[in-house]
Amino acid sequence: MNAPKHIVLTSHPPKGAKQPPKIVWGAPTAAGRGPVVGSFNDPTHRNVIGVHAGAYGVYRALAIASGTLDPVHRPDFTDTAPTDTIGPFPQWTGADSIVSLDPYGHMVAEAFADHIARGLSVQPTIAITKARINLPEFREAMAAERLVPDGRVLTEAGEANVTKAAIEPVWYLPGIAHRLRLEEADLRRALFEYTGGMFPDLVTRSDLTVFLPPIGNITLYVFGDVDGLWRQDRKLACRVHDECNGSDVFGSDICTCRPYLTHGIEECVRTAQEGGTGLIVYNRKEGRALGEVTKFLVYNARKRNPEGDTAAGYFERTECVAGVQDMRFQDLMPDVFHWLGVTRIDRFMSMSNMKHDALVSQGVTVGERVPIPDELIPPDAQVEMDAKKAAGYLVDESVSAPDDLNKTKGRGLDEY
Repeated sequence: MNAPKHIVLTSHPPKGAKQPPKIVWGAPTAAGRGPVVGSFNDPTHRNVIGVHAGAYGVYRALAIASGTLDPVHRPDFTDTAPTDTIGPFPQWTGADSIVSLDPYGHMVAEAFADHIARGLSVQPTIAITKARINLPEFREAMAAERLVPDGRVLTEAGEANVTKAAIEPVWYLPGIAHRLRLEEADLRRALFEYTGGMFPDLVTRSDLTVFLPPIGNITLYVFGDVDGLWRQDRKLACRVHDECNGSDVFGSDICTCRPYLTHGIEECVRTAQEGGTGLIVYNRKEGRALGEVTKFLVYNARKRNPEGDTAAGYFERTECVAGVQDMRFQDLMPDVFHWLGVTRIDRFMSMSNMKHDALVSQGVTVGERVPIPDELIPPDAQVEMDAKKAAGYLVDESVSAPDDLNKTKGRGLDEY
């Protein structure tokens, strides 16, 4: 195993011949934009703050420390190319269009082959593959004849064919600040101070504008033809879902998360069978990005309320514990749609005004909004639904477009 290279902390950009590749965010081509280099194989090549796969960076450090991973390992990308072609699209151009992911993140082995050949450790931040998914809800829908297997989208065995993509976050700090209406200096200092000084380069290296944050990724599931995402002659059904491990994986009945997710998947399958495309966007933002520990503390507080678990106390107890009701910052969510070339959603399986408003404010037209059917709401989740309705949660279907944005402003917080 090669000895790890020592990292020198510095508050100054490098000088002389050893300049890292320049990043011109929003440039119209990959070559003009430049590669994102977050590896420590050669620190002089680094042009970002943080490390690749930031949420797993500590595990990588442990593997290196324990001697199980070569610190200068170079990935072999043979046969790892995406199974489908995504982009480039006009939305990839412009410093403010996509600010929270790298639109070229799935094509680095080809687009930056010359940099890799020169020894730069340029790594993908997006991977695209094909798979089958198997949910018990598929078989229930088939038994109820809501879904009929067609052998292309849905098999006789109750499996759905999908294209799926995993996306690691890549933040362009000036664009993030602009999107959130912040000063970049204030954003950098807050990220530095309130992560315990984890990333000093945020405040010492203003020349580094790209940050690889240690947060969860995004996973996409596409049903039907991928090119239906951007083709105007195909209908698109979509659900944007924020992670809820207790419900999504383990079936907890205190919320509507899994029922709404599987309902969205069913609608995506049906749309794909009818010649359109279905899209599930799954964000790792557990408990409105407050975390699962906070979520469970709030559950206890709600259930131990002498007056019972009430709609009136639903958001109040969250704010008492966490200090805020929601930290998901849906303003950044539309970036994945820009990466996919999506300009309209025909059927949006969401009752969330925050998600809707974020999309239309970024130029994505939203047509029919589909609420969760009443029969899918677990009894213990009725408090959640009542609280959200009281806060302005969408109840009835409506048709919305970018010009209608102001009609839904200020309706209150919601979760899904």
